[in-house]
Formats: sequence, structure tokens, C-alpha cells
Amino acid sequence: MRKNLYLIIILFSLTSCYTYQVKKQVDTTTGNQQESKNGSAPVNSVSAPMKSTTAESQNLNAQQMPVPVNIQEKLTPNKNVKINVEGRSYKIIVDKWESDSLVAHPVHNSKKILKFHKNQINGEKIAEKRFSQPIADIITVTAYAGIAASIWFLLR
Repeated sequence: MRKNLYLIIILFSLTSCYTYQVKKQVDTTTGNQQESKNGSAPVNSVSAPMKSTTAESQNLNAQQMPVPVNIQEKLTPNKNVKINVEGRSYKIIVDKWESDSLVAHPVHNSKKILKFHKNQINGEKIAEKRFSQPIADIITVTAYAGIAASIWFLLR
């Protein structure tokens, strides 16, 4: 029983509250859809049926074509990110941009230099390292439960 308890304590001490999360893009098409559903029409000389068909066609075009991701804006220097390059995943710290190439180094090896062209990087799977509140809460609750259980076993 004690070996299992020690193993659990060691595993929780090695757990990090930081995770890599993909930033959600702002969807601009929802605002246009809500306007067309509410029936609020802009002041224009076009008839109402014509306005709704043009608004619907614009919404369909916006939904079909995803918003292009500017990789250079997402990957700024000194940012800790996880990128996907040609099917492989890298956890890197961005150093700088040299024209169209990203110069970075792996998180745990600052001496190794990696270079990627911006066309190789999958812009939709760029995940930033962020603090995860749910994981921190789980670790805190389990730590308190472990302390309470150990006090209970000592007093028993």
C-alpha cells in the first residue's frame, strides 16, 4: 500500500499544470448570420429578397473558405509552442524569423537549432504553452485528499 502511495505522490509531483493548447480563431461569419436571421437589413436600394440571397451567398462563401492563418504573427520570438511540420510534432521555443524561415530551438536543448520554412508548418495546429486551471485544480484536490488520508491513517 505504501509503495503505491509513494508512486502516486511521485507521479503527481512530476505532473505539470502547463499544457499545449491550440488558440481558437474568431469566427466572423456568426455576426453576419445573426444579422440575416434577425432581419436587420442595411440601408440600401436593393430589395429585401435580393439582400437576403446576397447575404446568404456571402455567408456560404465565408464558411467554405477558411480564414488564412498568418504564421509569422502566431510565432513570435521567445514563444514556447508545439508545431506540426510535415507530420512530425516539435516542441520549440521561437528564436527569430529569417525572411520566410523560422529559426527555433527545442525546449530542452537550446544548443540545437531548427529551421523550418513557413510553408512546411501546419498553421492550424500551432499550440501555445498555457497554464491549465482544470489540471491545477485536480492536482490540488488530490494533494489535499492525500494529506487528509495520511492524517487519518496516522491518527487511526
